[in-house]
Amino acid sequence: MTWTIGDVTVRRIDEIELPAATGAWLLPAATDEIRLHSHSFAFEKDGMKILVDTGIGNGKTRANPAWHDLDTGYLDALTAAGFAPDDVDLVLLTHLHTDHVGWNTREQDGEWVPTFASARYVTARAEREFWAGYEMDGPRRQMFEDSVLPVERAGLLDLVDIPAEGFEIVSGVRLLPTPGHTPGHVSVELTSSGETALITGDAVHHPLQFAHPEIGASVDIDPAESEKTRRRLLAELADSGALVLGTHFTPPTGGRLVSHGSGYRLVERP
Repeated sequence: MTWTIGDVTVRRIDEIELPAATGAWLLPAATDEIRLHSHSFAFEKDGMKILVDTGIGNGKTRANPAWHDLDTGYLDALTAAGFAPDDVDLVLLTHLHTDHVGWNTREQDGEWVPTFASARYVTARAEREFWAGYEMDGPRRQMFEDSVLPVERAGLLDLVDIPAEGFEIVSGVRLLPTPGHTPGHVSVELTSSGETALITGDAVHHPLQFAHPEIGASVDIDPAESEKTRRRLLAELADSGALVLGTHFTPPTGGRLVSHGSGYRLVERP
């Protein structure tokens, strides 16, 4: 799927549709019918090939059976979209959760090495520093060992301070602070020729949260802050004409947010 924002084309790079049980686990206050997806977004801006989040990854040991030892065609899909791993210039990580950093690395000769060896990987300094001081369980330590630390050791991870107004990483590409799901979580705003798009990351997991922003995720680090952020973000997006692209939304994945009763709803853009 692709969307055009001004002069920029954004492509959804599919990994997998998550099992039905994922919705009930992640959003326990929602109905059991909630479905979620794992994908990245890729676009080119000012001659740079940019990737937002890197999914779950292949062949990785994970406690969650839905994420364990995957074998997907993600890299083939990425290459077919014009973003071969060696051509990617910038990888923007909304946060450092397992299903957003997996393709940071791939296995080579029995070791985990950066998938995008020519790219800079960027995340918020507050995000990395939080996890550095967090008492991780075994599965999370495993994820850092195979998907985050190899990038750091290769000198490819850049940490940036994100002020309230956001941080412009490339002209027209801004990292916006959307904390709560994790302390350093960011969403990605893209502007071109007077048009705007926002890639949510996990500030919003499912369109149901537009109508019910009080519904949070079971893995939110700070549920109250997450809801506060979500309400602020939705109020800013509603009726603005901005394209909203959900990092875990199943198709149609993107649309315009409009006011609807006491909440909001997503209207698919033609």
